[in-house]
Amino acid sequence: MMDWSSVATPIVMSLMSMVPIVLTSVGAAWSERAGVVSIGYEGVILMSAFFGAIFAELSGHAVVGLLGGMLTGILLGMLHGVLTVYLKGDHVIPGIGINLLAAGVVPFGILAYWGTAGQHQLPFELWHIQTRYGDISPMVIVTILISIATWWVLFKTPLGLRVRAVGENPEAADALGINVERYRFWSTVYGHALAGLAGAYMSVDWLGLVQKTMSGGRGFIALANMVFSNWNPLVSLIGGWLFGFFDALATWLAPKHIIPGQFILMLPYIMTLIIVAGVIGKAKPPKWDGKPYKRE
Repeated sequence: MMDWSSVATPIVMSLMSMVPIVLTSVGAAWSERAGVVSIGYEGVILMSAFFGAIFAELSGHAVVGLLGGMLTGILLGMLHGVLTVYLKGDHVIPGIGINLLAAGVVPFGILAYWGTAGQHQLPFELWHIQTRYGDISPMVIVTILISIATWWVLFKTPLGLRVRAVGENPEAADALGINVERYRFWSTVYGHALAGLAGAYMSVDWLGLVQKTMSGGRGFIALANMVFSNWNPLVSLIGGWLFGFFDALATWLAPKHIIPGQFILMLPYIMTLIIVAGVIGKAKPPKWDGKPYKRE
């Protein structure tokens, strides 16, 4: 008789693992549909995890920590938006700056605020749905709803049409009276807000700790997932679950010592490379993706 726990447990774990990838991918897809590129999501996740944990401990509520992480993402999104949209700067350099800033702020902040080197364990976590195969966070449901809602607004509403217009042909959108800069700026803020929520989820809910390298490349994997999904938030949900599945499978297999643990932990990243390699040349970004718009 088949042991269903051997199948169900990695699937439940994969739902928890997919949340930060999916949230960041969905936010990045919306931002790039408006024409704004950011490679700083790795830093946004890391700093939001740190500040989200602080908000959670100060308030005593995990939900406040999630909101604090979103606020961190919003502020970083505003910074990126000002530099790229209003000051017409390069889209890549500010993202590098955010990543480097986070790499310095978080290790120093953990030591300065909590007095511990490397990581800090949170004394509580968000309420979870209990199952015999593992706990499921309500953030899994929230992530699915955000993905569906973002897809619907982006492709089925006038607001989404305007957002896509400023990413495909901002000159034509401007001629029709659409404020290109405003739509691009707030799209950038929305993308970073979701990445901030993803970071806070990791510290306040999923892992229950803050660690100086806890983002683990998820910001970059989210960008790869965005390309895999062809800038479609709904497909990002599927791609994020695939990464989450291999991430959970690696975590589940590691203690079994079937093969050396280091090779098992490489599995989700190897699968990401394989999946992205399969879509290179097929995915088509918005025509003005990453290009500053200057009114003539």
